[in-house]
Amino acid sequence: MADKNQPISGNALARFSGPNTFMRLPAVNDLKGLDVAVLGIPMDIGTSWRSGTRFGPKEVRSQSAMLRPYHMQTGAAPFDSLQVADIGDLAINTFSLSDSLRIIQDSYDAILNYDAMPMAIGGDHSITLPILRAMAKRHGPVALVHVDAHADVNDEMFGEKETHGTVFRRAYEEGLIVPEKTYQVGLRGTGYGADDFKEAARWGFQQFPSHELWHRPLDTLGAEIRRDIGDVPTYITYDIDSLDPAYAPGTGTPEIGGLTTPQAMQLIRALRGVSVVGCDLVEVSPPYDTSGNTALVGANILYEMLCILPGVAYR
Repeated sequence: MADKNQPISGNALARFSGPNTFMRLPAVNDLKGLDVAVLGIPMDIGTSWRSGTRFGPKEVRSQSAMLRPYHMQTGAAPFDSLQVADIGDLAINTFSLSDSLRIIQDSYDAILNYDAMPMAIGGDHSITLPILRAMAKRHGPVALVHVDAHADVNDEMFGEKETHGTVFRRAYEEGLIVPEKTYQVGLRGTGYGADDFKEAARWGFQQFPSHELWHRPLDTLGAEIRRDIGDVPTYITYDIDSLDPAYAPGTGTPEIGGLTTPQAMQLIRALRGVSVVGCDLVEVSPPYDTSGNTALVGANILYEMLCILPGVAYR
């Protein structure tokens, strides 16, 4: 354990001080030797309603100072067995969505030359498309666990083919994901047409609407998804708006009737054993939650995902 990076202890340095990295881990530029690379993608030019997710990475990192290294419920001890560090933010082009998506893909192509598994803090959901392009180049089409209020399968938005609402149609069309191993959890709200969700279901996407999950523990669903995925390389993308705005109001496109934070934790914990090759947490918009609670929830969801990665030790 001595050679692994450890978060700075709150008993060694007050949590309101120290570096603004994820869980106050070391900030590094060299990915050699890393098992997990945490990075920020501070972008909101792909969003269609409320902006502000460009501030997501900074606020999620800030709120993550509350997290401690050992998971007291599951026994996970990720920092005992994995070398984790924060590699900073990608230098996106804040005036150009298309150029930013190119930068993200090029950056991921470079990251995936190493053994480090990337864990991204968004940013709006449009960041996931270039990430999946890079993932598919490295691993082939991946299984996808997509937790979200929205299916994000629009064909276009204002004539644009690449936005936060078109990600998974493009991913399907480009063969980046395995359709029958794509799981969309938490869908709800109103739509542009009656077939907004149904078309993706015809592609093979497995959909679990929020209203069917109310008052239901999600550990069983997570276990069913885990068994169905098998050993296929898997990407997890977690949109914070999958949660009810009572739990996460600071997001760009809130929808009532969403998941609870206990359900979010149950679902992720039940995915332990899946061959996760990357993950992201997107759509935290701090200006719409001055309490910091949404970013705190986001930081904890990232930690939950970190704790189920292959190779994590349990104590």
